[in-house]
Amino acid sequence: MAQTGETKILLDESEIPTHWYNIVPDLPVPPPPVLHPGTGQPIGPADLAPLFPMSLILQEVSREGAIEIPDEVRDIYRLWRPSPMYRAHRLEKALGTPAHIYYKYEGVSPAGSHKPNTAIAQAYYNKQDGIRRLTTETGAGQWGSALSFACALFGLECTVYMVKASYFHKPYRRSMIEAYGARIFASPSPETNAGRKVLAESPDSPGSLGIAISEAVEDAATHDDAHYSLGSVLNHVLLHQTVIGQEALKQMEKAGEYPDVVIGCVGGGSNFAGLVFPFVGENVRRGRRTRIVAAEPTACPTLTRGVYAYDLGDTVGLTPLVKMHTLGHTFIPPAIHAGGLRYHGDAPLVCLLLDQGMIEAVAHPQTKIFQAAVTFARTEGIIPAPESAHAIQSAIDEALQAKEAGERRVILFNLSGHGHFDMGAYDAFFAGKLEDHEYPESAIREALTHLPKVG
Repeated sequence: MAQTGETKILLDESEIPTHWYNIVPDLPVPPPPVLHPGTGQPIGPADLAPLFPMSLILQEVSREGAIEIPDEVRDIYRLWRPSPMYRAHRLEKALGTPAHIYYKYEGVSPAGSHKPNTAIAQAYYNKQDGIRRLTTETGAGQWGSALSFACALFGLECTVYMVKASYFHKPYRRSMIEAYGARIFASPSPETNAGRKVLAESPDSPGSLGIAISEAVEDAATHDDAHYSLGSVLNHVLLHQTVIGQEALKQMEKAGEYPDVVIGCVGGGSNFAGLVFPFVGENVRRGRRTRIVAAEPTACPTLTRGVYAYDLGDTVGLTPLVKMHTLGHTFIPPAIHAGGLRYHGDAPLVCLLLDQGMIEAVAHPQTKIFQAAVTFARTEGIIPAPESAHAIQSAIDEALQAKEAGERRVILFNLSGHGHFDMGAYDAFFAGKLEDHEYPESAIREALTHLPKVG
């Protein structure tokens, strides 16, 4: 068994999970049904068939506690999995804390983030279904990079609608998507009815994930040989990410410790769920008392300031209604550099856990998380993605609280991706050009007036 003094905790290839963990059977209440946007009635598999292969639809509604990972998917996982876990000794020393800080590092994947865990699975099932092309949206570009990478491996075409603010903030992420062979458009774009509608109303729109989703869904729905692929929010996406937390459980055991608190950043919820769901399962089944903390931006405070209600997943109204914490589907967040966290809602399963009091949520301003990212880079050597820096800030807060209390708290967070394509954001931070955005309460109230009326 590894000792707590070791810095790097590794697993070998034989310890890659053989099954994805499904949290649904461990929930205290069943998830609220997904509703048809036209009728308001629960949707069935036939309603989703134009967008997804049946294998993924069945995973979306599954009540099985474990779902086997296909051998071909596990073989590709071996390119970067199991991902390493590190003990952040130098960060602990810099903070002067008695806390032990661990982080699971997903930036070792070919695309540089956790996103390929589900991209590979989705491309595999769509290939099995005879689909020729996948469409998707992307915020910061990490999901677009991952899906274009997966499509290249399976011989699928890929079309990516990238949120316009990120399209121009992160040109090298855009180049990476094109290097994998995908076509990419700045969203809102003139390529779809949804994009043209937004541009007509707001020619200078910075875009949002909700708008980009509308474009990608429309593209897939209007072409028989295409399916839509989502990088977060949906149950099957979160399911595929649980390889992270399952590996982390084994690595914490090798370290000879168990976390008192587990932290992840939250935009749609996939990297957060991937790490924390197996630990939530341990709380439920084994009576453990690990705290689970979701960290989000103050500029898009979905979990901390949104309402728990049925809402559309996109801006235009092409997606089903899901019950989630939402700021309203018309909400357009400020153009912060953590583009992957600019979504008006969150994964329904994550929101259900918050509603049941099984997780906590905090929000951080942009300049604060960049300072945390710089502190981390100068102690641990890895330059984190702005999204991941929200989890780092929460880990630092927990470590300083432990210092004040004089307790040895064990902290684990997910470093969901590197920031090598985010250096323009770091340049802006060093130049003092970053702004902190507090979304006005009045604007949130206005956006919430557009929530669908559900009986």
